Amino acid sequence: MKNPMLEVVSLLLEKLLLIANFKLFSLGSPGEDKGRNRFYEISSFLRGDVLEVPRTHLTHYGIYLGDNRVAHLMPDILLALTDDKGRTQKVVSNKRLILGVLVKVASIRVDTVEDFAYGANILVNHLDESLKKKALLNEEVARRAEKRIGLTSYSLLWDNCEHFVTYCRYGTPVSPQADKFCENVKIIIRDQRSVLASAVLGLASIVCMGLASYTTLPAIFIPFCLWMAG
Repeated sequence: MKNPMLEVVSLLLEKLLLIANFKLFSLGSPGEDKGRNRFYEISSFLRGDVLEVPRTHLTHYGIYLGDNRVAHLMPDILLALTDDKGRTQKVVSNKRLILGVLVKVASIRVDTVEDFAYGANILVNHLDESLKKKALLNEEVARRAEKRIGLTSYSLLWDNCEHFVTYCRYGTPVSPQADKFCENVKIIIRDQRSVLASAVLGLASIVCMGLASYTTLPAIFIPFCLWMAG
């Protein structure tokens, strides 16, 4: 049986991560459309390589399958609205991506290198160095990715694109990005100034909006939880 408190904390952390990295999903500038047409040396990529695309705050990952095809995990609200593959296979727009993150609907899909990178620079197998893990054989990596193609669960913290590629590449799903975010949240929680700030904001909401359950309970509950966690 799931712990309701853990579920609430997990949900809050995921929403914080989404807000903290909202620039990742913001609409690009006109210059970025030109960047989408850049040329990539796909001949240098090997089947089973991890392709890494740095963004503003987060990094997107995929597994190269050969023949200019990349398998990657992408949230997409359209998957919950239609079974029309002609529509869902089109490049995922920012609006579709954001709504997909919020409702946790995603798929492991195959796109061209150009559509996957969207004009950004591509790093190859950079995770091998940063994680210091022994990679599986490239063919095994690619086969693992191909077996996962289709609808899948999604979570910013527990089941994102980095979890997908690390499972394929190393056999164990991990996400240093999500781990780092959780560590930063822990630091904030342990800072007693957070307790004081939340208490002040709670009192201010009561003064401005009146004494009601929807203002009083958060004003007491949030500082108490932060104090206990610290």
